[in-house]
Amino acid sequence: WWHQYVELPLGDSDHDTYRQVMLLIGSLFRRLAPGDPHRVRVDEDRERYMWTRMRRHLAATGTDPADALYVCGAFHAASRVAEFGVHGTDTFEISPPSATKWQHGLIPSSHAAIEAQFGLAAGSVSIAATEWAKNLKRTRVKPYRLAGQAGTKTRKRTTKAAAPAPAVEPAASDKLTGFLQRPPVLDRLDEEELLGWSVEIVRAARRNGYLASTADAIAVFETSILLAGMRDRAKPTPYDFQDAAVTCIEKDTVPGRRDVRRLVEIMLGGDRIGQVGYDALPPLARDVHDRLAPLNLRLQQRGVQRALLDMASRPELEQCSDVLWMLRHLMPHGAARPIMGERKLGERSIQESWDLALGTHQRALIELGYEGVSIEQVLEQRLRRTAYGPQATTATVLRAVEDATLYLRSRRLADELGRRALEVLATERSVDGAPEVLRRVRGLLAYYRTSEPALPQWIESFVTTGYAHYCTLLPTAFTDDDASVRQVAAMLGFLFSMESLALSLGCDRNQLELAVAQSHPEDPARTALLWAAKTQLGTLSRADLRARCDELLGNPLALPAYPRYLSGFLHALEPVPGLADFVVEAVSNAFARLPDPVLLPWLPTLITT
Repeated sequence: WWHQYVELPLGDSDHDTYRQVMLLIGSLFRRLAPGDPHRVRVDEDRERYMWTRMRRHLAATGTDPADALYVCGAFHAASRVAEFGVHGTDTFEISPPSATKWQHGLIPSSHAAIEAQFGLAAGSVSIAATEWAKNLKRTRVKPYRLAGQAGTKTRKRTTKAAAPAPAVEPAASDKLTGFLQRPPVLDRLDEEELLGWSVEIVRAARRNGYLASTADAIAVFETSILLAGMRDRAKPTPYDFQDAAVTCIEKDTVPGRRDVRRLVEIMLGGDRIGQVGYDALPPLARDVHDRLAPLNLRLQQRGVQRALLDMASRPELEQCSDVLWMLRHLMPHGAARPIMGERKLGERSIQESWDLALGTHQRALIELGYEGVSIEQVLEQRLRRTAYGPQATTATVLRAVEDATLYLRSRRLADELGRRALEVLATERSVDGAPEVLRRVRGLLAYYRTSEPALPQWIESFVTTGYAHYCTLLPTAFTDDDASVRQVAAMLGFLFSMESLALSLGCDRNQLELAVAQSHPEDPARTALLWAAKTQLGTLSRADLRARCDELLGNPLALPAYPRYLSGFLHALEPVPGLADFVVEAVSNAFARLPDPVLLPWLPTLITT
C-alpha cells in the first residue's frame, strides 16, 4: 500500500503534494490508532510538550520560524491540540525535570532495532531504503543532506533534474488527484530490477549450497509476476519476490546456515547499523579517538583497518599501544585485535600490528562511556568490581593484580588488590584454583624480583599465608575425591617452589613435613605424588622409590594400576623437578615390561600429561 499509493506517485511530486499526502496519512494513523484513551492522551501530551518547548526556544533565540525545520512522523504532522503550531497557545505546564541520570552519548541504531521498536516485519526498513534509492534513480531527485553528513561534503537541498513527463497529466492542480482511478504499470525500470533480483538470488543460493540454475531464475521472475496478479497488484513488490524465491528455490532442506528468505533479506539491504558523529560521542569515546590520532586512521569508518606501531622509531606510539591493549581488555568483541606483539609482565614489544574496527563496534565503545570519563577509570572500576565481588576467588583477584600492573602500571592499585587476594586466600576452603594461583604468583614474583628493589609487603604476606594455608589443606586434598591430581600437584608446587622464601620470612618447615606425614591417599596417582613429595623432603630415598616401582611391576595384580602411578609421577615433575630422570626411567620400564592391553588404554592420558 505504501509503495503503490505514496512512494511511487510522489517520487516526482512537488512539496505541497507531498505535504498534503503526509497530512492525510497522519490523520489516517490517528483514526486507526488503538482505542485506548490513555495512549491517545499520552501522544497528545507529547505534542503539547514539543510545541511548547519549540516556541520557547524560538522566543529565547529570536529565530525566525521560516528558517526552522519541524521534523516529525506523519502521526504528528497535524494535530487538534490547542498548543500545536507556531501560533498555538501556551496553556501547557511543563513539569520539573525528574532525577533520572542522563547517560551522555547517542547509541547507533540499526534497521533491526527500528523494526523491533515499531513492531515491523523483518527486513521492512531495508526494503524501504531500497525502494527509496530506486525512486531517487527513477526521478533523478537529489536528497537533502546536512553539511558534514557521512557521504557528502557540501550542503545540498532537494532538487530535481529533468524528470520525465508523467504518462497521464492529472486534471486537478495536485498530482495526487486521479491517481486512484488508474492502476500502476510495470515500467521498464521495475522489470529490469526484478530480473536483476532473480539472477542475484540464484547466485546467492548457489553460494550457500542450493542446486539452483538459470531455470530457477526464470521461474522466480515469472512466479513473482504471478503472485502479484493473484494479490491484485499490477507489479510485484519485494514481498512477492521473496515468496516466489522461497517457492522456486527452497526444496526439502536448507543446505547451509541461511535459508532463501534470509538470503532475500540480505540481498535487499540486510541489517544496517547507523553511526554517531564525533561531537555526539561521550567524553570517553572522544578521548580514545584523540589519543589514537597519531595512527592517522579513520577510526569512525566501518570495517577493519590495519595499524602498524613501530615504537623504536616513534616513541609517541607507546601511548597508542597502551590505549589499544586496554581496549582489547575492555571490549572483547574484536574492536582491537593484536596481530603482532604481546604484553606480558616485564616484557614490552617494540613493534606491534593491530586490526582495528572501532567504527563497527561503536556501540560498545559508547557504552563504555557510561561507566567513566576515561578508559583507565573504567578499567580500574572493573578490576575492583571483580576483586570485591561475591564470586571472587584468589585466582581471579591475582589476575586483577596482574592486569592492573600490565595495563595501568599502577603500583597503588596492585597493592590494594594484592591485599584483597590475601584476604580471599585466608577464607578459601577448597583447592580448585591452586594451579592458577601457583602460575600467577610465580609470574608476579619473577616480575617484582627483576623490576623492583624489594618485594611488596602484600606478596610476602601472601607467600607466608599461602604456605600455612596449603600445609593445612594438604592431608584433606590427598583423600578428597573432588580434588584432582593436578590440583594437589599445584599445592605441592606452591609449597616447594615458595619454600625458601617462606622459610626466610619466618615459616616453619615442620608444617610441611607434618602435612605430608598425615597424608594417606588410596588412589595410585596421588600415592605416586605423595612418594615424590617424600623424596623431595628426604624422608624417602631414590633407591626406595625405585624399589617400590619395581615391586609394582613385578606384581601381576598391580600391573593394571601402574599407568596411574605413572600419571602421578608425571604430575610430580613440576613440584619436584629433580625427579625428571627417575620419571623417564619409570616410563621406559613401563613401555618395556607392561603388556599392550594394559598400556594402550592409558597411552593418550600419559602423552597428554
